[in-house]
Amino acid sequence: MTGEAPATERRGEDIVRKNMPLVGHLVREMLTRVPSHVNRDDLLSAGYAALVAAARGFDPERGVPFPRFAATRIRGALVDELRGLDWASRSVRQRARRTDSAKEELMAELGRTPTVQEVAERLGCTVEDIEAAQDDVARATVFSLQGFATATADDIVTEPGAGPEDLLLRRERLGYLRDAVEVLPERLRVVVRGYFFEERPMAQIAAELGVSESRVSQLRAEALVLLRDGLNTHLEPGLAAQNPLKEGCVARRRAAYYDKIATRGTLRTRLEMTSPEGLPVGSAA
Repeated sequence: MTGEAPATERRGEDIVRKNMPLVGHLVREMLTRVPSHVNRDDLLSAGYAALVAAARGFDPERGVPFPRFAATRIRGALVDELRGLDWASRSVRQRARRTDSAKEELMAELGRTPTVQEVAERLGCTVEDIEAAQDDVARATVFSLQGFATATADDIVTEPGAGPEDLLLRRERLGYLRDAVEVLPERLRVVVRGYFFEERPMAQIAAELGVSESRVSQLRAEALVLLRDGLNTHLEPGLAAQNPLKEGCVARRRAAYYDKIATRGTLRTRLEMTSPEGLPVGSAA
């Protein structure tokens, strides 16, 4: 018994070490859909704790691969970590929608990202009101991969019992997302790839582009809106119809971007970006 227990512990440690990249992948996936204030280290800590617990409770005789067994528990731990952040009231969400609408109207009219002062004037409030609202929204907004809209923490994760059809749809969405990132305008693509995929500090990205960190933050927000609307155009037409394109050069550029997403790949190439389990090709299985 004495020799058997340490051997079991060593096996558990080996499983944890081998699957640590899985935690990093799931955290990165989660961070693409949550507010920027969410602390990556907090999510990693919750994920690693769940991985260790999964290794202790894993029974190989059940025939379920450990990565699949652990992924369910890690996602659950990440959702639990986020659940305390999703405190948004109805008024906060309404303010978020009003601010987004004002920004999009001004962007269409001006052909550029509006300043905070311009948004405040459009809404008839002060800059301080806008900044306070942005702070509230940052704590409350969660981007859902399923619809690229605001949602609660429970909406983020695919149900553990999702069937093959649901998994196939999710893989297609992830493929569309990668295609949509690749055809973003160059500066937006640099920001998205650097911040979300390469996990580079915002200051480093700003230095590369020769702009301020606040400008990188604006570019990131602009890219997320463009990605959301582009993906909704192809995957959720009902949601896209709620935010129709207006006339003008901005509308034409957006329409051209949406077309590029469609022609970037096919169903086969999009599915090839992920494994049958829905993990990016090349990640720990």
